[in-house]
Amino acid sequence: MSRFEGNLGTHLLLLLVAVIWGSTWAVGRFLSYGLDESTRANLGPATAAWLRYLVAVIAFVAWCWAYRNRNGPRMLPHDSRSWRYTVWLGLLGTMAYQLLFMHGMKWTAAGDASLIIPINPVFTVLLAAPMLGQKVTKKMAFGLLLGIVGVSAVVGWSPNTNIPFEHRLLGDAMIVLAALAWATNSNLTKIALEEDGIGTTEELVIWYSIVGWIMLTPWMLVEIWGSGIPSPNTVEWGSIAYLGLFSTVLTYVWFARGIDRIGPTAAASYVFLVPVFGVLSGWALLNESIGASMLVGFVLIVMGVREVQRESARLRVD
Repeated sequence: MSRFEGNLGTHLLLLLVAVIWGSTWAVGRFLSYGLDESTRANLGPATAAWLRYLVAVIAFVAWCWAYRNRNGPRMLPHDSRSWRYTVWLGLLGTMAYQLLFMHGMKWTAAGDASLIIPINPVFTVLLAAPMLGQKVTKKMAFGLLLGIVGVSAVVGWSPNTNIPFEHRLLGDAMIVLAALAWATNSNLTKIALEEDGIGTTEELVIWYSIVGWIMLTPWMLVEIWGSGIPSPNTVEWGSIAYLGLFSTVLTYVWFARGIDRIGPTAAASYVFLVPVFGVLSGWALLNESIGASMLVGFVLIVMGVREVQRESARLRVD
């Protein structure tokens, strides 16, 4: 039996993770904007993000409670250092990312946004220069350039011309900023994990999800103050539960399990399938268009990411 066959269940689970993460873009677009002009969303972007993390926080708290006597994750930070990292991670990884993601999805197509977000690893590596002291080489700069050209192809020649260009430009800019916020969050998480006694990866995710959800509360209240208390329909409640439970909690656990069983490199390769399923879900659920520019942009972005990642790995070995 080959190694792949021996871990077939894990590979299928990671494929499911890619499908769920890909569909997140279409579901986010549906919650922030609606299906079309005639069926506008009942929820504002901040309110949808807050409700999503309400579901996630309930699931995380239940997880901590269920494993409280079996060396499970701690529900809250235990010292001032842990709290300091948690506040920053909550600010970047939950509040900033979710606000930019949900507001971005209000203005741009799900397929377009899902193709842009893979540039996140490029930002992660480049931000490691000021945050972790990693050197930025010419090959890394070339990878960034490829990624930027790919993003430009997606934004400038999107087939989703039913959305005005200036709207797509605004939404895509927010998605790029969301990727930047997540990249900063990733590097800060790495710094925290390298310090003794801060916490495990699982604990950090739980902590900053809870704290970030609290940080989202004022934005949600301001939104409700301006537009009134929303009345989500059944499909919207189901979408919120899907994003909170599956896309935020279960897929994280499944992805972590995949890393443990087949290694980080093999598991991370499935992330490149996320934009593919993002485009397909936008087409299937929102009737978005698929064009050649999307393929060109995606290929350029992936080439840029791989160039940056290979050079980063080489520097770590040297």
